[in-house]
Formats: sequence, structure tokens, C-alpha cells
Amino acid sequence: MLDYMNKADVAMRIGATIQALCAEEGANGAPQTDAMKAMMLLSGMLVETAFLFDNAEEALQGSFVKLANMLACEPVRTEMEYDALPPSTIIDFDTEMGRSMAREFFEDWLDCEYEFHDMLLFIIQQSFMRWEALSVFDLQTRAESFRLLVEGTYRAMSFELGAQELCDVIIEQKMGVDGWNLADSIASLSGLAGRKLALSHGGMDQCCWFRGSDLPDLLDQTAYVMTQEAVRLGIPASTDWRFGLPANDVPVNPPTSLVNRVEPLCQGFFDAIHMMDQHDQAVCAAKAAGRLLAVACGGEKPELEPAIAKPLSMAALTESYKGVCVESAAVSY
Repeated sequence: MLDYMNKADVAMRIGATIQALCAEEGANGAPQTDAMKAMMLLSGMLVETAFLFDNAEEALQGSFVKLANMLACEPVRTEMEYDALPPSTIIDFDTEMGRSMAREFFEDWLDCEYEFHDMLLFIIQQSFMRWEALSVFDLQTRAESFRLLVEGTYRAMSFELGAQELCDVIIEQKMGVDGWNLADSIASLSGLAGRKLALSHGGMDQCCWFRGSDLPDLLDQTAYVMTQEAVRLGIPASTDWRFGLPANDVPVNPPTSLVNRVEPLCQGFFDAIHMMDQHDQAVCAAKAAGRLLAVACGGEKPELEPAIAKPLSMAALTESYKGVCVESAAVSY
């Protein structure tokens, strides 16, 4: 009985935590739930529980089959607009928060991972049925919620697996074969993230003069993906990421050679996993850069001091972004 009560308590605390994190004020001042944020939190939790199993991708597929039976429906099959989900940077932020929640609550779980996973599916089922009854954020059916969950979960999984694969490619090919050091590797991935981000909106939208360390919104959010990935893996959180960034009157100086040499490798991987959107590619490269930062700055005798590695990665990201903007402006002129 005590074991059952503890499990029920974990389930209730998960629901209460999601509710608290997704609370917002409605148009008439009444409290309401940001259902899309809740969806991304659930997607992140589902990704994290999939990693409890030997084959995460197969576990995820099995989860969706089981959830379809529980909901008595399949996900909507019609074509879905890419922007039906939040921007890639927001997906990464919210799903990573969901993954962190899953890790914390799993520590309080008193039984095996299978039961924890089943409990999460039950929470998702109940949420979808409640949203359908209340017509939350104009969704009419649980099948539409199911489709958004599938898309969000696979997007989050692709960011996680993609970041790890990019790190492996850089370590094996560029460091192992070509003799690159960690500084080159970090700069190349950070620069690639900046380049892909600028290209994702034609190099024009949000391309503007920077004011000191202030960054355009999309660039700032992508930089946050990189910094938070590094912090999650052990780099101390601090405010020195943007220390020493070039001033506005200094010519743009991206690590073009490094980016050009790493882009074909990374693009081959993006093509292999069908990650065609350049904003997604930017987020994936930024996460990979954050992981290499944690490797470079970890341990008692780090290869790179954090005070050096942090501005290095940030400069590569921002300068590469600026470089595309300058090129696009010149072509337009």
C-alpha cells in the first residue's frame, strides 16, 4: 500500500509541476494553461524515458503504438505545417526542461523503468482527453494532440542524437585524422550554427547592427542552446560568455576556413537523418558545440580555460552569423 501511495504521489507531482510551469494569464485575466508548452514538456519526458531502454528509438516507437491503443486513435495523418510547432530553439528549451523533470521524478520512483514509462503514458492520455474536452488551444481531437506530441518528441530526439553524432564525427575525423585541437573543433561547430541560423531566414531577417553584447532574438536563443548544453554538462554558469566580443566597428571575422571544412561532414549527417530545416541544423550544431565546450573545460586540468573557451565559441557563432548577413546585404545592394 505504501509503495502504491508513493507512486501515486509521483504522478500527482508531475501533473502539478507541468500545470505550474505552463500557467499563464488569459485574455480576460483568467488563469489558463499554455498547452503547447505542456506538450513540449511531455515530449521531453518521453524522450528521457526512451533512453532508459537499450534502444531508445525502438522504445519511442513502441510508446506511440501503446499510446494509440490507450487513446483509441492514431495521430492525424494529414500534412502538418512546419511552424505548427514552436521555433526549434523553444522546442529544445522546453523539451530539455521536460527531460530534467523526468530525471528528477525517476529518482523518487520506487520501481522499474517500465512502470515509470507506463505512468507517463497514462498522464499523457489523461491530458489529451482533458484538452479535447476543453478544446484547449483550438485543438478539436486527441488525434491532433497526438500528432503534435509525435512531431515534438521526434524533433527533440533528433536534436539529442544529432548533437552526439556531430561530436563523434568531429572527434573521429577532424581531431583524430586531421589533427584539429578542441579550440578549432568548438569554433567550427559554433560557426556552423551561426551560419545555418542566418541562412535559415535568408540572411536578412533579424540581420542588424549589434549593440555591444546585445544579439538579435534568434541568435540570442541559439546561443542559449549552446551555453545551456555546456552548463548542463558541467561548465560553471557565469556571465563571461560575451566578454570581449568584437565591437560593431570591427570588420566581421568569422572562422570561415574551419566552417567550410566541417560543413560537408555535418551536412552529410543532416541529409542522412532528413534534417533539412536550417534552423534545426543550427540548433543541433549549437548543442554539439556546447558538448565539446564541456569536454574542453572539464576536469582538474582543462585543455581550455572556461574564460577563454566561452568567448571563443560565442565569437565564432556571432561572427559567422554576421558574415552571412553582410554577404546577403552586399548581394542585395
